[in-house]
Amino acid sequence: MLSPQSTETVRATLPAVGGAIGEITPLFYSKLFAAHPELLRDLFNRGNQASGEQQQALAGSIAAYATLLVEHPEVRPGAMLARIAHKHASLGVTEAQYQVVHTHLFAAIVEVLGEAVTPEVAAAWDEVYWLMAGELIALEAKLYQEAGLEPGDVWQSMTVTGRQAETADAVSFTLRRTDGAPVGAFLPGQYVSVGVHLPDGARQIRQYSLSAAPGRDEWRITVKRDGEVSTRLHEHLEAGGEVSVSHPFGDLVLHDGDGPLLLASAGIGCTPMTGMLDHLVRTGSKRRVIAVHGDRSPAAHAHAAELTALTDALPGAELHRWYEDTDGLVDLSAVALPTGVQAYLCGPLPFMRAARGQLLERGVPADAIHYEVFGPDLWLAGR
Repeated sequence: MLSPQSTETVRATLPAVGGAIGEITPLFYSKLFAAHPELLRDLFNRGNQASGEQQQALAGSIAAYATLLVEHPEVRPGAMLARIAHKHASLGVTEAQYQVVHTHLFAAIVEVLGEAVTPEVAAAWDEVYWLMAGELIALEAKLYQEAGLEPGDVWQSMTVTGRQAETADAVSFTLRRTDGAPVGAFLPGQYVSVGVHLPDGARQIRQYSLSAAPGRDEWRITVKRDGEVSTRLHEHLEAGGEVSVSHPFGDLVLHDGDGPLLLASAGIGCTPMTGMLDHLVRTGSKRRVIAVHGDRSPAAHAHAAELTALTDALPGAELHRWYEDTDGLVDLSAVALPTGVQAYLCGPLPFMRAARGQLLERGVPADAIHYEVFGPDLWLAGR
């Protein structure tokens, strides 16, 4: 909890800091990468840096956290922090890196706000930073511990055992550990990071959902061609090739129980839902399941036949599909929903915003709506 003195200082300066955060975050990253160019080369997604999406996500999370501290101190932003912690763990982030971030973030704050950053203001915002960082460090430590890993030691070499074209721009890869050890368990809906060395010497990392159920001898990821890493995988990764893959992480996971489920996706957001459905089939689930998917066209729909087969194999499942070229956009108001449904969403942010809005209008509680974002979480940044 923020100290009373800092609470008043942060409340008084939040409009100024919030109004300048759009200047502070790009300057922070500029300073960070000037001092540590290896972070942009080997850790941060340079595509998201170039587009500004990472800066927007950072600004949104800082503003949301600070606002909760001063306006709703009894509320913990658990979902936001859990999502960040899982992403950090999948990248191998360690506690020491938070001090590096602190140094350059506060240098940027001082440079942008100038004399407004009095010692009192600096101390208050320092407290905000370390409260947020402390929560993330603790969450990440717990994730590493639960996975049986040393902090940051998340990577393993995996060999491609199969490659399957799903659509013209989506390919599935099945993976086994190169050392022959078991691939390990994961929760339905989780993702892995994949590290790829690019021609210019950079090692870039991207996350891909595990698109088949846990309990297999292999993992499967489905990669849509979209950016330099996925293009590299499409063009150069074949059966027999090796790739660096992280331990599975991710907080959009299918929880146990017997209540009804809504699994709604769009585009490549079908991947965690396919893994969840596969899990339900393999465990003989009798839960009522409503699967919803939207895509540009049938030809663009990855795992379309598999989606049909999986829902057909579940006695309590029904499938609804929308294709933009014939049906328009997904409309959840047209889908009958049972009482007590737990909703899982994955796809482009506009789709998830619209889907969540429709669900809330129909009385589905906010805490029963779960989502996954591919890339920086811009939900809090207003995108």
